[in-house]
Amino acid sequence: MPHISRRSLITGAAGSAALLSIGARGSVPLPHGLFTLGVASGDPLADGVVLWTRLAPAPLADDGGLPPISIPVRWEVAEDERFGRIVRSGQVRALPEFGHSVHVDVAGLRPARRYWYRFIANGETSAVGRTRTAPAAGAPVDRLRLCFSSCQKYEAGYYAAYRHMVAEDPDLILFLGDYIYEGAPNNLGVRRHLNPEPVDLPGYRARYATYKLDPLLQAAHQAAPWALTWDDHEVANDYADALDQENSDPVAFLRRRAAAYQAYFEHQPLRAATRPSGSSMRLYRTLDWGALAQFQIIDDRQYRGPRACQPEGLIAAHKRYQNLVGPCPDLYSSDRTMLGTVQEQWLMDRLGTSKARWNLLAQQTLMRQQGRIDPLHPERGPQFSADSWSGYPAARDRIFRRWVEAGTANPLALGGDIHAFAAADIQDPAKPDGPAIGSEFVGGSISSLFNDASFKAQAAANGLKFAENEVRGYARVDLTPGLCVTTFRGVSDARREDADIRDLVRFSVEAGRPGLQI
Repeated sequence: MPHISRRSLITGAAGSAALLSIGARGSVPLPHGLFTLGVASGDPLADGVVLWTRLAPAPLADDGGLPPISIPVRWEVAEDERFGRIVRSGQVRALPEFGHSVHVDVAGLRPARRYWYRFIANGETSAVGRTRTAPAAGAPVDRLRLCFSSCQKYEAGYYAAYRHMVAEDPDLILFLGDYIYEGAPNNLGVRRHLNPEPVDLPGYRARYATYKLDPLLQAAHQAAPWALTWDDHEVANDYADALDQENSDPVAFLRRRAAAYQAYFEHQPLRAATRPSGSSMRLYRTLDWGALAQFQIIDDRQYRGPRACQPEGLIAAHKRYQNLVGPCPDLYSSDRTMLGTVQEQWLMDRLGTSKARWNLLAQQTLMRQQGRIDPLHPERGPQFSADSWSGYPAARDRIFRRWVEAGTANPLALGGDIHAFAAADIQDPAKPDGPAIGSEFVGGSISSLFNDASFKAQAAANGLKFAENEVRGYARVDLTPGLCVTTFRGVSDARREDADIRDLVRFSVEAGRPGLQI
């Protein structure tokens, strides 16, 4: 990434303006430096992939430094990185109402192939990205290498993990939420958010631009296709449906959520069909990798029901919700939902119809029941997070029961959110002391911290086979038809861009034989 001064980022004045013909509008001057935010690809299919960029010569400005006009952008896909064999190309228009972002659903590519892509606008050429297509539907696949993580708070650390992730040469990168953090700038971090806490579209655009300008994050997007889902910080901490953590005015919050959802779409390699409508955006979907794997990618924020066991009157009084709750009848109510009725039924259908050898549930957090003893009030006994699956146990158990009833092949749950690595076996809810029916892996955080001295001890008491909250990093998953090998990789110090990395632990799961093996 070429050096870009802070002044040029803010003003967009670097270089002389060029003239671009915009149809009947005539010639409109545009500044140079259109591709400051890099390029990305995502959601690969057997015959295509999504390509993304956003034109923003002044990425921290409300309008990205561009006039309110549509701008033609050429895209090219080639079989070689020198673009000697261009196989697909075309032109789209970057529209101001979507922040001059570009989403191209490329079709007509060959399955299981590596490709290179780039964009051209106003005489400038973007960085070159590398992507790949998925294998053909039902095709035999020898291997898949996947890297996944979550939680990359900009202020908490640098993105050394991505440098090592790129070196792994993954087929796919899976990101499981908290791509940005929405809080106000904090002077205690290793670096600082560059705009106040966002509550509207310009604010969220500037926050995404802050993250997207990081060269290591850009390099990770350029190296492989991504598949993403979100968690809470893409909007507001611990939000649930139309309520934020303060139980503030839901009408005002939905306006904020609409702005956050649009900014998310504008900055990610998502299909045009994902484009939000107001405060609604369908993000759940499946991603198939030949006969080897199916990813069920879900959204556990947008549709979830109210938090359990809350003191009476909190919502009406707009008071902060209670995070840790003890057992109460509401907690275990069978009609409580984490996914909403429509998404849950969609997931149940997919779990019953998947023909894949491995089924990977890509979701946001730890699924195993996690009781916690409050060190300030141990007399209260185990307390459960009202913001995780522990606060929606019936909804979680319906998924596990479906794995058993449908005979879903080799199910695994992948998660993030907790700023820690974790691994556990999952049992049939009807036989909690029985054999494993699947396993789960939480792949650490890229930079976000979790300072809890009791985490490891309490995790062991809750049946986790591995727990590590003092190291940042990611998980690497190597899948073959007969074996899943998951390696947790931790950087030496996320406060350093040049941090090295080591393997923390490695687990294997044999196809047809549920349960973790070290």
